[in-house]
Amino acid sequence: MTDLATKPGADEASNDGVVDPGESETTPTDGTPTGGGPDAPVYAWAPVEPEPKKRRTALWIGVGAGAAVVALVASSLVLIAPGTTVAGVSVGWMTPGAAADAIEQRLAATTVVLTGEGGDVEVTGADLGASVDARALADAAFAEHPMWNPTTWFAPVPAAPVFVDAEAATSALRAAAPELYTDPVDAVLAFDPATASYVATPAVLGTGIDVDAVRDTLQAAFAAGEERVEFEVVEADIQADTPTYVATATASRLNAMLDSAGFYIGEERTVPVDRALAASWLTVAPGERGTFEITADAGAIQPLVDGLAASVNRPVENGAVITNSSGDVLREEAAGVSGRELGDTSNVASDFAEQLATGNATFQLPATEVEPVITTLARTVEVNLSTQTASLFENGSVIGSYTISSGLPGTATPTGRFTVNAYTRMQDMGALCYNPNAVNSYCTEDVPWITWFAPDIAFHGASAFRSSLGFPQSHGCVNMWNDDAKFVYEWTATGTEVWVHY
Repeated sequence: MTDLATKPGADEASNDGVVDPGESETTPTDGTPTGGGPDAPVYAWAPVEPEPKKRRTALWIGVGAGAAVVALVASSLVLIAPGTTVAGVSVGWMTPGAAADAIEQRLAATTVVLTGEGGDVEVTGADLGASVDARALADAAFAEHPMWNPTTWFAPVPAAPVFVDAEAATSALRAAAPELYTDPVDAVLAFDPATASYVATPAVLGTGIDVDAVRDTLQAAFAAGEERVEFEVVEADIQADTPTYVATATASRLNAMLDSAGFYIGEERTVPVDRALAASWLTVAPGERGTFEITADAGAIQPLVDGLAASVNRPVENGAVITNSSGDVLREEAAGVSGRELGDTSNVASDFAEQLATGNATFQLPATEVEPVITTLARTVEVNLSTQTASLFENGSVIGSYTISSGLPGTATPTGRFTVNAYTRMQDMGALCYNPNAVNSYCTEDVPWITWFAPDIAFHGASAFRSSLGFPQSHGCVNMWNDDAKFVYEWTATGTEVWVHY
């Protein structure tokens, strides 16, 4: 056999009739046994070919199927159940993120077809700036219909509210159907010289397509899962950018400014500003978001500022009050006026311009004031019946002494301490003046400068009916020459103390 080989140099004795391991009796190819004699050749088997390794195909097939099962289970934990729809959009076998994208794409592609006048034009949800909380819808679909729960498969999820960007929608609709739009007219403001006031001209409404109605139609289509829907045009008013109420309110504000415009020191409007002049300083122009912007020209204000000193500066004027001996004020003799000096005005025009822009037209001037000195004049009158004189005291000093005539013994001037209680510029005196039948009476007409200090008793002028004074001769009053009586009339005050004695 070709797979046998002779062992060269084999020792005969080594066999001893025993078959060496790895050796065996051989059989010729014809089947006759070969003897084991001493001269017989020794044969050895060639190395046996190793058996092929067993293939484990079934095992590997089992491992792959297991992994697929694991992957399927894992995916069921993150995917939405088959057959789930959101507003007609199939989101089964999707993650919430992919579902949100699909929902947004469907809304963006939903087409609104305008019918009626200006019809046969189309706009999409994307054109209208439409949006929906797609992620919330997708998360809700996954939460309510996860793949791992077969009982929730093949179920719809309600749509959420659709929002529309009004500005984007109006722009898209106007571009699609311009013939359906008329532009509004803004309200305007102007100064009327005839009334020296700001007046507002009302705004005029425009017309266009009702964006809310378009949104409602898009919402209904989205909720129904429709990708295309018809919309019969609904007209709506378009508000002006600057509405009437804004112009009216601004006019009121400006007119209030003109009412109070001026340069102030404290509460005093020291230098009023004419309404028309103040308006000439102002520029009123349309501002942002339908408002009006007010600016003022500092250069136009400056000429008035340059002349402020002449109107503001003044010297101090001291005052005086009449009191009684206790210090109680009886009358203000002189009011007293504070002195005033205008301060630095280098920034007044620019500061006032900035203030006017904020709506405030009352500008406080920088000024220094000097308060007046108020002198107290404690005045009293003393009548000495013994000397037939009346003396006037001011702060304890005699400022004048005058000759008088007091009452006769039968009608004596009363003594005591009295106070001035009334004044009469001129009147007739005596009962006979008022009662022709009066007995033991008299009538003196046109008695002047009467200062009353006791019942039916007064200081008064007597020049018209007395030739001399200095002795008792009256019916009780204190007679004085007219000029002296006038001085007492003007110098005293209600409440001035009068002391009559001997």
